[in-house]
Amino acid sequence: MQRKHNTLTTLVRLSLCTLLALGFVSQIQAADKKADGTYSWTMPGRNGGPDRKMTLTLKTEGDKVTGKLSSPGRDGTNRDTDIADGKIKGEEISFTVVREFNGNKMTSKYSGKVGADSIKGKIETERDGQTQSRDWEAKREADKK
Repeated sequence: MQRKHNTLTTLVRLSLCTLLALGFVSQIQAADKKADGTYSWTMPGRNGGPDRKMTLTLKTEGDKVTGKLSSPGRDGTNRDTDIADGKIKGEEISFTVVREFNGNKMTSKYSGKVGADSIKGKIETERDGQTQSRDWEAKREADKK
């Protein structure tokens, strides 16, 4: 009788440990993909022009982040630019976007915290040796099916 009880106790413990391990692994995988998706925000237009809608598409793999930033060009058509140096650690995300206008490169460094439905942080832009910083908040767009 004692042997059956020990075997049953061992099986129950093993099952509970397996369930806990599976739950832990699925939480880690969900955290890894927390930033995946499409985000958008608006920025004021140049010289009082209409607001410009920015769209950011992100994909994470481990601690690396890849994606594209789509923004309206001067002619009104959207321009896609790959992000570079994308990293994520916990809720903290960072990446850079390098654009070229008339032979001049402009680098924007994005950093922020990923929330359930948004990314909120700072953009630092360097142009002609001058660094400017501004806040940004991008909202996650609903999945398109």
